[in-house]
Amino acid sequence: MGRGEPGFVRKLIAFDQDTFDKLKQLGRDQMLSLQDLADEAFMDLLEKHGVPADLKDALRRSAAENGDGPGTPSDGTKPKARVKTRPRKRSKTSA
Repeated sequence: MGRGEPGFVRKLIAFDQDTFDKLKQLGRDQMLSLQDLADEAFMDLLEKHGVPADLKDALRRSAAENGDGPGTPSDGTKPKARVKTRPRKRSKTSA
């Protein structure tokens, strides 16, 4: 996310000096910008409250709620267990 890019909203957020100093130090330690730290924090906040982060996440949650997740048959029955098989050995004789 770059500054001034279309589709982004800028907001002014105030921190007390101690919090800001700790965020700056954390950013230095993790080699992240304050924007990266804010992005991570807000994504964690949305996840905590059950808000999907993006369309893919919303669709995945919707499918899980409906029981239509990956590997789940649409008729509601349990999926069959997969059986692992070994590849057949080829004979050394030529035809």
